[in-house]
Amino acid sequence: MYIKTKKNIGEVEKNRILEFLKNNKLGSLVIEDEETLKIGVLGDRSKVDMDRLLSFHGVDELVVIGKSYKFVSREFQKQDTVIEIKGRKIGGGNFMLMAGPCAIENRESVFQIAEQVKKSGAQILRGGAFKPRTSPYDFQGLGEEGLKYMREAADKYDLLVVTEVMDSMDIPLISKYADILQVGARNMQNFSLLKMLGSCGKPVLLKRGLSATIRDFLMAAEYLMAYGNREIILCERGIRTFETMTRNTVDINAIPLIKEKSHLPIIIDASHGTGRRSLVEPVTLAGVIAGADGAMVEVHENPECAVSDGVQSLDFKGFKKLTENLEEVLQLKKRLK
Repeated sequence: MYIKTKKNIGEVEKNRILEFLKNNKLGSLVIEDEETLKIGVLGDRSKVDMDRLLSFHGVDELVVIGKSYKFVSREFQKQDTVIEIKGRKIGGGNFMLMAGPCAIENRESVFQIAEQVKKSGAQILRGGAFKPRTSPYDFQGLGEEGLKYMREAADKYDLLVVTEVMDSMDIPLISKYADILQVGARNMQNFSLLKMLGSCGKPVLLKRGLSATIRDFLMAAEYLMAYGNREIILCERGIRTFETMTRNTVDINAIPLIKEKSHLPIIIDASHGTGRRSLVEPVTLAGVIAGADGAMVEVHENPECAVSDGVQSLDFKGFKKLTENLEEVLQLKKRLK
């Protein structure tokens, strides 16, 4: 539920409400939505007489949210969430492009990739320093060494850094280097990790799980928000179906549907979604037309020699072509509104 306050509520009355919640061991989530202050109530309300709040001068009404994913829903917040990181924005009409290798392989490679994706318009350098692999014998990443390379390259070329967190124990280490912490598809329902990331103080990029329904996806985001993190970026990266000609099946219709159901920004990752280099550009553009607030693309200086996911990575020429067409699609979207 949330508390809808009266217009022009003062700080004193607002703090009285927050103090009431705190004294009853309840958390709070405060937003301004369409000139109204809403205070989401977090925690177990079963032993608390919430009707007492109706006697508070600043309280207008108590509203029960019908959705199971309460605070990420449009029912709670009608306006798009806009996340700003070091001057870059995503959501609410602000598009953000993330690009880089699947895995950080060495310093020279990541610097070369960072330079080229920046030239083509990327704002965020993506790459894995800790890699979840199906086989225990595959390359698992460089760890902190890879994080250092990413941070140095991003700083040199004025990029942000997004990288995956696989274990809650790694959150403090990765937070030293990354601007956005990514939850991979395999960890979307790792609830202990989501709880820790809820209080990490960094934006989180949450990827849809391999077999997750849209409701499952939004409930995972709800975990992050319920534990204190409002800076959540969703990522559609395909789900597993009976189809075998592509790595996954990209659920394009999930993008506009999630935009209807949630105020959070969502991006498209066609690299993992298709697993085929030839499909990355058309599926990325389709996702953007469908309403995606950004895109994540795997890029490598020599995809055939990449230690991970080379078959779905674009080379520099292919990425430049994608970004040129992406600019035209973004201009088309503006005209269609």
